[in-house]
Amino acid sequence: MRILAGLRISNGNGKRFNSSSMFVPAHEPALESDCRRLEKFLEDKPHILVLTGAGISTESGIPDYRSEGVGLYARSNHKPIQHGDFVKSEATRKRYWARNYVGWPRFSSIVPNVTHYTLARLEREGRIGGIVTQNVDRLHGKAGSKVVVELHGSGYEVICIGSQNVRGNGCGYRIDRHEFQQILDQLNPAMEDKSTIMRPDGDVELSMEYVNGFKIPPCPQCGGNLKPEIVFFGDNVPMPRIEKIVRMIIESDGVLVLGSSLTVFSGYRIVLQAKELGLPVAIVNIGATRGDPKADLKISARCGEIMSNLFKRR
Repeated sequence: MRILAGLRISNGNGKRFNSSSMFVPAHEPALESDCRRLEKFLEDKPHILVLTGAGISTESGIPDYRSEGVGLYARSNHKPIQHGDFVKSEATRKRYWARNYVGWPRFSSIVPNVTHYTLARLEREGRIGGIVTQNVDRLHGKAGSKVVVELHGSGYEVICIGSQNVRGNGCGYRIDRHEFQQILDQLNPAMEDKSTIMRPDGDVELSMEYVNGFKIPPCPQCGGNLKPEIVFFGDNVPMPRIEKIVRMIIESDGVLVLGSSLTVFSGYRIVLQAKELGLPVAIVNIGATRGDPKADLKISARCGEIMSNLFKRR
């Protein structure tokens, strides 16, 4: 048995942890045969639609929620922010923005890993048709991918959601997150980084003493509330985005899922729609996923190990 490139450390029970990130869960080493099987799946399908999840960004140092032993749910009792709470509660908004403000310099400086760069290469080579990502980290764009739909939005844009509007309708104002950080800098000059745990969407754990005095600017156009352009839990993916993804599925010749447990229905729905159209589905993920019963090919391995060794034979 040959183990593909990548340093791994045993935890004593035969499982391995990737040494590049503390957020990659224990996993078995990938097999060369796994890589060859995925190559065969991709070889005659130049319009593959790739769906990526948090499991590819853990290798860049961004935690996910659900990974066994290392996900945020395993390391804390934190629950992700709910859309309705953010819209209705000033205290919730203040808590979120204070944490996001402190975490932003670290979150925005994180760089792509081998999976992101490999997908950009496969796009240039005409081997995939596009990417739908559940991640809000913009790492696909940083790696050079051009055809990317951010299913759950992005932490790199801030939008107006209006004033105390449960539906979250705003005036259309938006601002780049880096520019917004400068505004927050001016409003909160004494804010220190006293954070502990970073979360998957970029905010961090902070004590309430640092949250209570945090200042958030209102929308300069309508005076409403500002929110990152992220689809929080309890919110809906915008319909135009769903329609665009459906068109991408219809125009594809198969779906490849990378690093997603498919627990969230907005991602799982892509697998269901592909199967309804009779399209083949391949999944690469450490551990089981909701979509495994639907998969034509399932590889339980670290995405970086598999992707870094695709189409390299000469």
